[in-house]
Order: sequence, then structure tokens, then C-alpha cells
Amino acid sequence: MKQIINLGIWILSIQNIASAQDTTMMSLQAILERIDSNNILLKSYDLKARSYQFSAEASTAWMAPMVGAGTFMYPYSKPMDDRDKGSFMIKLEQEIPNPHKQKAKKSFIQSKGEIDLAERVITLNDLKAMGKKLYYNWVVAEKKRGILEKNERILETMKKIEEVRYPYNQSLLGNIFRAEAQIEQNRNMLIMLEGEINKSRAILNSLMNERGDFVFTIDTTSLPEFKTNLHDTAFLSSLRGDIKKMDVSIQSMALNIQSMKLERKPDFRVSYDHMTPRASMMPNAFSIMAMVSIPIAPWASKMYRNDIKAMELTIDAMQNERSAMLQETQGMLYGMQYEIISMQARINAMEVKILPALQKAFDVNYLSYQENKLPLTTLIGDWEALSMMQVNIADEKAKLYQMIVDYEREIYK
Repeated sequence: MKQIINLGIWILSIQNIASAQDTTMMSLQAILERIDSNNILLKSYDLKARSYQFSAEASTAWMAPMVGAGTFMYPYSKPMDDRDKGSFMIKLEQEIPNPHKQKAKKSFIQSKGEIDLAERVITLNDLKAMGKKLYYNWVVAEKKRGILEKNERILETMKKIEEVRYPYNQSLLGNIFRAEAQIEQNRNMLIMLEGEINKSRAILNSLMNERGDFVFTIDTTSLPEFKTNLHDTAFLSSLRGDIKKMDVSIQSMALNIQSMKLERKPDFRVSYDHMTPRASMMPNAFSIMAMVSIPIAPWASKMYRNDIKAMELTIDAMQNERSAMLQETQGMLYGMQYEIISMQARINAMEVKILPALQKAFDVNYLSYQENKLPLTTLIGDWEALSMMQVNIADEKAKLYQMIVDYEREIYK
């Protein structure tokens, strides 16, 4: 029998080890890397950028040649002379685009792909910020769960003490029910935290393009770090994704202006006509014609000249908008820095001064309670104050983590 019991314990331990090994531990960096590589929305930007590469190559193609057949100087009535019978005609025509125009247009279309890639950076920054918030919410929920599990052990001890004292008229029956109610309330909070953890895991799975039931754990020691910085506009312009996108958009518009300026250059067309006379005595004839467009004509140049002026004004407006965005962001970041520093000071005061005082009060009263010198109701009041402060600190830390994530998101937005 002893061997069977030992065998059962060994099998259960092996199963527990296997289940622990099946659960993947993921760091914040690993989650962010998976979002970058696997997120479906981000892949769409890559595909759109690639599509512009093909469109750019297509812009350098020539128009298909035109081939036609028909009659040439074919008379309506019966001619008086064989020379007036006309001819059968074959026509071949080809447009020859200006290579400088095509090269400029190709560069402009390729620049549109760069805009999509810049948009991808902005979206990636938003998704990473969402992932960080979910991750730190999970970290705080785990810390709260540790607090509540410790509280449950303390409440269970209180309940057992009351159950022992009650038969000897050293405790009230209501105290047992009071402790039981606190235990159940504590367990309800644990259930709520478990729901928050599962919610965070599910949304992170969707961001990483994983199946919804993929189970993993996180490193709860990974916390955000905050460092104050002096953010000048030049520094911000090198980091912010929206500024980079605006720079790429301005460059793309400049390439479009260059392409429009080349509209003043001519295009070409070549045609070849072959005539076979109906009269046998007449020789075969042909005609070759080269044509060139005249885009500098006033009625033709009006279009691209006005378009160029409009785009130049748009670029000036975008430059002003860019400067305004940098100035506004700089002020916002300094304001967020002061807010984070203030929050850190508040949390530090709660952890260093308030929480230790409440812990000492509870410890002293707990010893008095064990010696039956203090009623349970007083001890539960001290426990509630201590537990509420611990949970409040965790909530304040969650707010602090969200503020740091928003601060980082604003830097790289």
C-alpha cells in the first residue's frame, strides 16, 4: 500500500512538472516582438508598400502599339482612271513616352510606399502601448492576488481562533460569521482578478495573432522605468513616428512637384502607313511620320503650373503644421513628466510612511487578539485599513504604469 501511495504521488508530481513546462513564460520584450512580426494589421501596411513597388515599375511601361487596316483615298463612285481607284492601307503607330517623365513618376509612386511604412510605425507604436498597458495591468493583478491570498490566510486563522474560543464563551457566534463573510468577499475579489488576468491574456493573444486559448504567464518583475529627459524639438523629430510620416509625405509631394515640372517636356509618337494600290500599274507607297507634343502651349501649361503652385503651398502648410506639432508635444511631455514625478512621490509616501504604520498597528493588535485582549471587530477594522492601503498602492502603481506608457507612446507617436 505504501508503494502504491508513493507511486501515485510520483505520477502527480510528474504531471505537475509537465503542465508547468507546457506553460510558456513570456517577457514584455518577447510579446512586443511578436506583435511586430505577427500582427495582421501591421502586415497590411507591408503589403500596401510592396504594391506601390509594382505600381512604380508599371509606370515605366510604354503604351501598346496600335495596328490598323483600311482604305486610303477610296472613291465613292466609279473612277475614270485606274490611278483614282485608291489603295488598301495598313497603319502602325507607337507612342514613345519621355524617359525623364517616367523616371520622375516612378520615384513619386515609390515614395507612397514609404508613407505606408511610416504609417506602420505609428500603428506599431499604438499597438505596443496597448500591449504594455495590458501587460502591466496583468502585473498589478498578480500583485493584488498575492495580497488577497495572504489576506485569506490571515482571515482563515482568525476564523479558526474564533471557532476554538466560541465553545468556551470567549467569542461571539457573530464573529465567526463576520470572518466567514470577509473570507468570501476576499475570494470574490480573487475571482474578479482572475477575470482581469484572463482578459489581458486574451487581448495580448489577439495582438500577437495567437489562438485565443493560448496560455502563457508573464514575468511579474518586469516594470516600466521612467527617466526625465530634456526634449528639444530636434530630438523629438528624430523619434516621433507622425513627424517622420509628415517628413516622408513632404518628400513625396516634392517628388510629385518634380514630376509635374517635367510635364513641360514633350512626348513623342511615330506612325508608319503602307498603301497597296488597287490598280496593278500603280506602285506600293508608304508614309512615316514622327510627332512631338508641345506642352508649353499656354492652354496646356496652365494645368501643371497651377498644380505645382498648389502643391508648393501645401508643403508650406505642412511645414508649419510640423513645427506646431513639435512645439505642442514638447509642452505636453514636460507636463506629463511633472505628473509622473508627483505620482511617484505619492506612492513613495504611501509605501514608506503610511503602509508601515498600518502594518505595525495590525501586528500589535494581532498579538493582543491572540492573547484574547482585543475583540475581533477591532482587529478586522485594522485589517481592512491595511488591506485597503495595500490595494490602493497597487491601484496607484497601475495608474503610474499607464502614465509611463502614455508618456513613452507620446515620445514615439
